[in-house]
Amino acid sequence: MITRTLASSMFALALVALGAESAHAQGESRFGQWRLQSDAPPPSSNIMTYEPWGDGGMRITVASTNSRGQASEWGYTTLFDGEFRPVDGQEGSETAVEVINERSTRITNMRNGRVTQVIINTLSEDGNTISNEYVRFDADGKIAGVSHAIYERIG
Repeated sequence: MITRTLASSMFALALVALGAESAHAQGESRFGQWRLQSDAPPPSSNIMTYEPWGDGGMRITVASTNSRGQASEWGYTTLFDGEFRPVDGQEGSETAVEVINERSTRITNMRNGRVTQVIINTLSEDGNTISNEYVRFDADGKIAGVSHAIYERIG
C-alpha cells in the first residue's frame, strides 16, 4: 500500500513537472512579435507581442489599428495554469490559458462572467507562424461562429 501511494505521488509530481516544463517551453518559443496576415489595406494592423512574465509565465499585448486609423491596445498575463486573470484594456474581461501540448494552447475568454470565446493557438513546427482557431459563443453558450487567423513572426 505504501509503495503504491508513493508511486502514485511520484507520478503526480512528474506530471506537474512536465506541465511546468511544457508551459515554460510554450512561452519561450513564442516570445517576440507577431503580425496578423491580412488583406486589409493600411492603416489596418494587428501585432501580438509575447514576452516573459513572472516565474515561467508570459505577458501578451495586442496592438491594433482599424481601417479608420483608430488604435487600441489590450493584454493579459498567464502562467499557463488555466486560471482566469484580468485583461488590461477590456473592462469586465478575463482570460485563462492552458497547455494542450508542446505547440498548442487553449485560451478561454470571458466577459462579465460569461465565456465568449475559446481560441486554439498553435505554433508551427518551424516556429515562424501561429495559427488561431476562434470559436465564439452567444449569450446562451451556443457556438455563434468559427474563424481562423494566421500570425507571422516579425521579431
